[in-house]
Amino acid sequence: MSAAFWSYLTQEPLLWLTMTLIAYWLGDRAFRSTGRQSWANPVMIAVILLSVVLWATGTDYQTYFNGAQFVHFMLGPATVALGMPLYENLHRVRKAALPLIAALVAGSVTAVLSVLLIAKAFGLSDVMMASLAPKSTTAPVAIGIAENLGGEPTITAVLVLLTGMFGAIIATPFLNLLGVRDWRARGLAVGVAAHGIGTARAFQVNETAGAFASIGMGLNAVLTAIIAPLILRMLL
Repeated sequence: MSAAFWSYLTQEPLLWLTMTLIAYWLGDRAFRSTGRQSWANPVMIAVILLSVVLWATGTDYQTYFNGAQFVHFMLGPATVALGMPLYENLHRVRKAALPLIAALVAGSVTAVLSVLLIAKAFGLSDVMMASLAPKSTTAPVAIGIAENLGGEPTITAVLVLLTGMFGAIIATPFLNLLGVRDWRARGLAVGVAAHGIGTARAFQVNETAGAFASIGMGLNAVLTAIIAPLILRMLL
């Protein structure tokens, strides 16, 4: 009886949307309880909790996604909203336009070129390379780029998530180690390298860093859409 009830319940879309929100709430509580340490990233904790639940209940990803796709849908408006920090900080961007553009181009090219060279060295297929190319870009844009390049959107989505979590975890200690003190530089670096998850972490550390992370994330999405096909075509 309980198995039949659970089987029925898992088909209800509201269940997995609720589970997603609860998992993130638990992740955020754990994050706050550690004093906002970068290694206790709430997204990472939520992913682990949801993975355990899906594995324990034998629920396939498509069933989960059908219920939680509202969260996926909101990624689009959230990405468009990144134009606000750019508009509000336009005067600061103008003052640092040259170094900002140089850092953006260097970061975007490095993100795409490095992962494709590593993939090529390991003999990965063309589909995998196309899926890897936009991994440092925010999910909606990355998935669109991967589809146009002939990649697998599902693989790209996973890689984007892993890139963001890894970047959010190591950004603060790594930038401290390098002695980078300018919040604009720190934020831009995190936004370009670790998209939305990194940007959320930047806002938790400093408001200026968060604003410039949003700018870096938005501009990187545009630039990656241009350079990823060019670099991929060159290597293939």
